Amino acid sequence: MRVMTSPLRSVWDAPAATPPPPRRVWRDWVLVAALPPLVALEAVARPEAPGRVLWAITLIALVPTLLWRRTRPGLMLAIAFGAGALGTLATGGDPQLVSTAYFLILIYAVVRWGTGRAMLAAAGLVAASSLLSFALQSFAGQTIELADVIGALAVLSATVTLGVAFRWRAAARAREVDRIRLVEREQLARDLHDTVAHHVSAIAIQAQAGTAVAATDPDAAARVLHVIEDEASRTLDEMRSIVRMLRRDGAGGAQGAAGATAAGASTRPEHAPGPAIADLRRLDGAHPGGPDVDVRLVGDVDAVPSTVAAAVYRMAQESVTNARRHARNATHVDVLVRADEHGVRLDVRDDGDPAASAALGYGLIGMAERAALLGGTCEAGPAHDGGWAVTAVLPRTGWSA
Repeated sequence: MRVMTSPLRSVWDAPAATPPPPRRVWRDWVLVAALPPLVALEAVARPEAPGRVLWAITLIALVPTLLWRRTRPGLMLAIAFGAGALGTLATGGDPQLVSTAYFLILIYAVVRWGTGRAMLAAAGLVAASSLLSFALQSFAGQTIELADVIGALAVLSATVTLGVAFRWRAAARAREVDRIRLVEREQLARDLHDTVAHHVSAIAIQAQAGTAVAATDPDAAARVLHVIEDEASRTLDEMRSIVRMLRRDGAGGAQGAAGATAAGASTRPEHAPGPAIADLRRLDGAHPGGPDVDVRLVGDVDAVPSTVAAAVYRMAQESVTNARRHARNATHVDVLVRADEHGVRLDVRDDGDPAASAALGYGLIGMAERAALLGGTCEAGPAHDGGWAVTAVLPRTGWSA
């Protein structure tokens, strides 16, 4: 019994359609304005239709229910079919006017936008209305044609099917939009963490070094300030680049460019290209207050697609940042990138004190996500002979650009 009632239970608990429908559109007013003259014209043109005047008045009076069919679909259907049932009892039969077919719009509205309870209630109303019609026809001695019943069921089924199809399509589209937004948010979170965290960490390290030598070596402190200035400028450039990617409208881009120029920022293309593997050479060399970085690029790294190159650059940048911030007593960081016919391999290792474990932070999560999106892997952990090692492999099969 539970198996039999579970489909009804799922329909009963179904919420209203998402996204919510518009209250009214211009087509509603056109429909409401056009239907009354059509109903009146049909009533005049068909004098043989029984109770045509009463039915015409009823149908015209019910036309405004179409204006609330999206926001109150169940209630509007109940009003329409309730008035129709009263008209059937008063005239002793179904309306013979073709314009009654606009009731199908109300049925469609319940399936398309209503809750599960409204749909089940609508099914009960339609069934009760049909049974009432059949009972009156039998009482009057009229023959119920099987072809008419089949035709009515076919039209009703087509209406319900259209409502279900459009409801499902809208829900699928809404889910896809939510998925795309989630992906974009994750990508933005990775970019912000990998760029801003890297530069801010460098600024913090340089500031600590400058504080330590300010009293004894003013020239060294001045050099540190220049390094901090460069890192801050790069941070602003990275932030502006991300903002430009988010603001794709022309007005926003123009305002952003004007603001950057007024602030004294370096002029750059509106949509600057992403970082390349060759840009890792900027990390190479000695860094006051932090470990030295040795960058080696092996193979034709310039032939690596831009999407893959940007991922490699961000993962290497994050690895160097982690070494500067967390590696105890580290004096050297090795960065090795090898590009060959199999793909790209990134190895980053520092010579800090052995680490037994490390918390899984956003940086490591972001690196693993970047590698997974390109069909690769990224592993990070303590090296067997000391220090910390990061290994990322991006196979050529995962290159999409």
